[in-house]
Amino acid sequence: MKYQNPIVRGFYPDPSVCAANGKYYLVCSSFQYFPGVPLFESDDLVNWTQIGHVLTRKSQVMLDKIASSGGVFAPTIRFNNGRFYMVTTNDSTHKNFYVYTDNIYGEWSEPIEVDQDGIDPSLYFEDDCVYFMSNGTDDEGKGGVVQCEINIATGKKLSPSKCIWQGTGGRFLESPHLYKINGTYYLMAAEGGTEYGHMITCARSDSVWGRFESFPKNPVITNRNKAPYIIQGIGHGDLIQDKYGDWHILCLGFRQLGEWTPYHNLGRETFLVPVTFNSDGTFYAGYDGTCDFEYEIKGDFSQERCCRYTFANSRLEWVNLRHPVTENYELTDEKAVLRGTEKTLDDVDNPTFLGIRQREFTGTFRVNVTLESGEAGITAYMCEQEHYDIAVRKTSDGHEVLAKLNIGGIKHIAGTCPISGNSAELIIRMDDIGYTLIVSGEDGDTVLGYGQAKYLSSEVSGGFTGTVLGLYAVNGTAEFTEFEYTIS
Repeated sequence: MKYQNPIVRGFYPDPSVCAANGKYYLVCSSFQYFPGVPLFESDDLVNWTQIGHVLTRKSQVMLDKIASSGGVFAPTIRFNNGRFYMVTTNDSTHKNFYVYTDNIYGEWSEPIEVDQDGIDPSLYFEDDCVYFMSNGTDDEGKGGVVQCEINIATGKKLSPSKCIWQGTGGRFLESPHLYKINGTYYLMAAEGGTEYGHMITCARSDSVWGRFESFPKNPVITNRNKAPYIIQGIGHGDLIQDKYGDWHILCLGFRQLGEWTPYHNLGRETFLVPVTFNSDGTFYAGYDGTCDFEYEIKGDFSQERCCRYTFANSRLEWVNLRHPVTENYELTDEKAVLRGTEKTLDDVDNPTFLGIRQREFTGTFRVNVTLESGEAGITAYMCEQEHYDIAVRKTSDGHEVLAKLNIGGIKHIAGTCPISGNSAELIIRMDDIGYTLIVSGEDGDTVLGYGQAKYLSSEVSGGFTGTVLGLYAVNGTAEFTEFEYTIS
């Protein structure tokens, strides 16, 4: 059957995948958002259902007052002897750690740290040995893909950290993963930076410790010279064999706002690309070493996609900024109640905020908001410095709706509108040009503000995240009802 890329849409970057018990499991980066490391399950590598998060307790990850795009970097998921492992980096504390579970639908362990530097850690299991690798610096000061053997029960190093490969010369060597295929060790990594020069490269060796020889025709996949084209930034991937024996790479990439509009506001997403092995044992991905929108995969199934989110069908997808004050949140299938504090979306802190990732350029995000005091509303949120909000606010004369634009830290009230009573239907309407901020009333819709999509893009805002559509409250309690996020 044919499938369309990306297979996981919106801000779900740095994918890692493993197979277990006849199914596939996927994790992605989460940065400053909590719960951390979204966890997905699939029967076919195309349709993914979120079944929870890996980091669900404050004791598992430190996120207090870290800036946007800090926190939890690229995770790796592996399955060995009936146990799942997820290894990652908290870039804000500069610690590599892993957690584990014997029940993929349950809680994960407390973190076990490994005393090796770098980011993007991975695990490789062979016989009774476990190898830990990251991109960092070895015990002799040599930089590259660094590996040591560890005690998986304690995280203690059983060997010195050794640099086993330095890549092909591209900048920002990262995302190392090791595989053994037909008796040969394959080391796959990303180079070029997670931007327009991103690529996946590969080397191989007869020994787990190397010497690793680069493929003669690296990179195995990149879209760096594929222009004009919507899909860019292809890289940071993980290799997986399906139940038919075919190989695939799950990798990140992003969609530009347009072929000639080099901005992306949805964040880095997850793509699936077929792999072809050459007669010499090397491989490439896609039809020609690039990533396209559409491919064929074996199996009798169809690709499903949700186009309407409500409180009832999206409970596992909502996230907070950093560690939430849990008593400030009530979420049911019918409504959300948020108790706001003095902390706002502009603060590097834990404002009262519930967010769901923007999945497509076009769509409508709407909800009814009721409050007595303070301010509460909805937001298209990229980071503290860039977000567009529309909210109900208590004034000395009653209540009003206001639209706010925060661009580069410049805070602008785009428009206000008095309302009778203390509730209003608020709407953010999205397209590939921008975000329209609307209040809906008896006389129809009133546009209070508009913000261009490019100002919520990584090219302008920086960082590694994507736009998250959220509910928020400040200095008062608000009730949110009749929530709907529709994708057009």
